[in-house]
Amino acid sequence: MGRILAFDYGKKRTGVAVTDPLQIIASGLTTVETPLIFQFIKTYLQKERVDCFVVGYPTPLENTRPSDSLPLIIKFVELLKKKYPKIPIELEDEHYSSKLAVQAMIDGGLKKMQRRDKAMIDKISASIILQSFMQRKNK
Repeated sequence: MGRILAFDYGKKRTGVAVTDPLQIIASGLTTVETPLIFQFIKTYLQKERVDCFVVGYPTPLENTRPSDSLPLIIKFVELLKKKYPKIPIELEDEHYSSKLAVQAMIDGGLKKMQRRDKAMIDKISASIILQSFMQRKNK
């Protein structure tokens, strides 16, 4: 069994989370500068088997316009499909993942200055997206 790799894709940075090989536990892995994300994926796949990619997807809420990041995420997913056609891609609603990440940091006792670390927020957001996917998949 391989891992599941999840992404909280952004204009500047992309948070990355991963499961353990048994796909039981989701953990924040890293944050990658977005222009380097495909190099990161290539290197990661040389070391680890990945069964699935999960991408945080900002589905529009009722009576709201789509997120500004939606076209970027769609392009990322299309490139991911093209570069890695044998690895399935799942989209997972990412609403409130950043707010939940900040709340998790508060609950974890991180100081205010540490909570301003956007890279950490992105990594935690990716793990929240991955946990959400795993819970939905296991129902």
